[in-house]
Amino acid sequence: MDLIRKLYVKAYVKADELARGQTMTEYALILAAVAVVVFAGYQTMGTTIKSVLTSVDNQL
Repeated sequence: MDLIRKLYVKAYVKADELARGQTMTEYALILAAVAVVVFAGYQTMGTTIKSVLTSVDNQL
């Protein structure tokens, strides 16, 4: 019975480590997707954003 328990604990710990790695990878992919969307939005609205930031800078 002790052998079965050891094998179960070893398999559970291994699965838990894999799940943590998978979660970290998912967060990295989400962060990369957000960065692409922000970059594309900035490229699309670059001149508008620049004029707004210049206006805010002048007011300060």
